[in-house]
Amino acid sequence: MRHFPRILLIFSLLAAVAAPSLAEEIDLLAPAPDGSKLGAWKAFSADPDTGLGDVWQLDDGVLVCKGTPLGYLYTQKKYTNFVLRLQWRWPQGKPPGKGGVLVRMTGEHGVWPKSLEAQINAPDAGDFWGLAGFALDGPADRIKRLEHPQLGGLTNLKKTANAEKPQGQWNDYEIAVRGETVTLKINGQIVNEATGCDVAAGPILLTSEGNEIHFRTVKLVPLP
Repeated sequence: MRHFPRILLIFSLLAAVAAPSLAEEIDLLAPAPDGSKLGAWKAFSADPDTGLGDVWQLDDGVLVCKGTPLGYLYTQKKYTNFVLRLQWRWPQGKPPGKGGVLVRMTGEHGVWPKSLEAQINAPDAGDFWGLAGFALDGPADRIKRLEHPQLGGLTNLKKTANAEKPQGQWNDYEIAVRGETVTLKINGQIVNEATGCDVAAGPILLTSEGNEIHFRTVKLVPLP
């Protein structure tokens, strides 16, 4: 009986370690309680007369982005640490082009807001872009910093491998955002990791950048 408190302590520690894996997965494309589509999202457009449904359509679980005008879909809730898993593809018969997932967006809406972009641009999926002064770091041989007259400070961290599938096929994207470190996996392969990232709660954005792009199975696991 003398060891009983020690056993309780061990079980408590094990439960604390396992807790992050028990977080509830959130389906960001699930219908709202009232049955409406895309209830977790709002939209920003460079054209103020454009509504969400003019650019984004969800049918049979596939979210189709028309690509114009420039803008993005963004979550109504803000997240700091999480694992986001989604799939994307470039549709057959149309040129693959530009797209991205932006995380930890802060400040004002605009093209493009302060945030960290997990690039989807063909064939550069897996690159990072720190937009409007968003801080990040990485190996000196893969990182580039520049000043843009309209977009402000930009930081580009190149991917380490090309893991994209051919046009028309679905790609798996995993974006793990933990403190100052953000890791990207494409189709199960780690292709990039940024360190020294700004830590702030912000919405998650799917961009509309001029080309039709499809998304599905957009799911998020919040982390402590």
